[in-house]
Amino acid sequence: MTRVVAGGARASTCGASLPAGLRPKRVVARPRGGTTTRLVVRASPDTRETTVIPEPSYNVPLGLVGLSGISAIGLKSVTLSGLFGVLGLFLLFQAQRVKFCFDDEALEVLIGDQLEESGPNAFVGGRNRWKYDTFVNWEFWWPGFPCLVYFKETQTKPEGQIHFFPIIMDGEQLYDVMRERCGSSQNSLPEN
Repeated sequence: MTRVVAGGARASTCGASLPAGLRPKRVVARPRGGTTTRLVVRASPDTRETTVIPEPSYNVPLGLVGLSGISAIGLKSVTLSGLFGVLGLFLLFQAQRVKFCFDDEALEVLIGDQLEESGPNAFVGGRNRWKYDTFVNWEFWWPGFPCLVYFKETQTKPEGQIHFFPIIMDGEQLYDVMRERCGSSQNSLPEN
């Protein structure tokens, strides 16, 4: 069975047909368990890049839920356990709901399977969409065990605005598309 992700809409199928004039520019296939996950992602006309929406990943949220259990049992800390538990459960919910959409010109945060706009940014105002050419730098923290993405852009404020988000999507897919669209980060891995 192959799961095809096309712009966030999921379908179990053995193949996918694309509208006339459209073709996928990049297909990433990785075996996972008994299925193969194929990231096809919203094909675009030949003159444009494909839109990439990394698959959700529950590694960080489940890690936090695990830390909650360890804190409760091993450390006997209700406060720490509650903090890890609530954050883990919140990120589990967000991993399924929030989509990071990398189109031909910008990164945009969208909501749900219908890929609706997420509304104005509560902290800095404006739409949650940033053009790649305004990215000053981006990093995965911590490089050996990535849990958080940092990026700085100059679209929101001329002097630069920093953003952080947890890695609630496939980290490899996210790293590959950010490196492709935003350029190398200061700590990018060497090319193979």
